[in-house]
Amino acid sequence: MTPTCFPGPGDPGPGPDGLSPPDPAPLSPPGPQRGAGNCALSPHPPAVKSDPEPKPTDPPTPSGALTLRDVILEPLTLSPDHALPGPLLTELTALYASNHAFYALSGDFPDPHDIRPEQVAKALADELANPDVEVLQARSAGQLVAIAITLAHHPDPGDPDPWIGLLLVDAAHQGKGHGRQLAAYIEDRFREAGRDAVRLAALDNNPGAFAFWTTIGYETIGHRKDRQLGRPCAVLRKILHQ
Repeated sequence: MTPTCFPGPGDPGPGPDGLSPPDPAPLSPPGPQRGAGNCALSPHPPAVKSDPEPKPTDPPTPSGALTLRDVILEPLTLSPDHALPGPLLTELTALYASNHAFYALSGDFPDPHDIRPEQVAKALADELANPDVEVLQARSAGQLVAIAITLAHHPDPGDPDPWIGLLLVDAAHQGKGHGRQLAAYIEDRFREAGRDAVRLAALDNNPGAFAFWTTIGYETIGHRKDRQLGRPCAVLRKILHQ
C-alpha cells in the first residue's frame, strides 16, 4: 500500500520550517525494513472504494482486537524470545514479497524479488525494539491484508507529531479500500490521544503513494533525504483537529 518515512533517532535539530535540515535528516521510511530510519512508499495507492459489510463467515474477533467494517486490527507483538510465530512470519513475508515493485524503489531489501523470512523478522524486530513504535496487522476474513507501523514520539523534541512509518497492503487486496480505512483508523487513534497532527514521508520516486496521501488530506511541508540511504523524500503532514 503506502509506506512512508519517519525520522530516525539521530535527527539533528529542526530547521526553520520545523523539520531537520535536508542533508542528513533521517526519515524512517514507511518500510518495515530497517527500523525507524528509512523511507518507503508502496507504488500502488489504495482505491477509495468502500469495503463490503462483514460477512457472517468472518472469524471471531481476537481478544484485544478492533473490528473496523470487515477488517480486524490488532497489534503485532513478539514472543518473550523476541520471535514471530512461524505461520505469522510466513504471512508477513508473503505480504512484503507481493510489494516487490515498491521495494525495488525503496531499496530496503537486497533483492526485492527474493524477500526472505529472516529479513522480514529482523526488520520488524528492529522496529519493535523502539517502545514508541507500534506495528498493526489488519485481517479480513482471517487473511492478513495489510500492516502499518507508527511512531508515537519523534526523538527530535522540535517535532511534536506522531509519524506513520509504513502502510503496506498485500498486492492481491489492493483496490478494496483497506489502505484508506487503515489510515483513517490510525488518524482517529492519534486524534483521540490528543495529538494535533500526524506526519509521514513519501519517496520522491513513488508518485502513486504521494498522490494517495495528498488525496486523503496530507500536505507537503518540506523535502529532505533519509539518513540511511539518502533517498529524497517529501515530508507530509495532516492536521487532525480543525
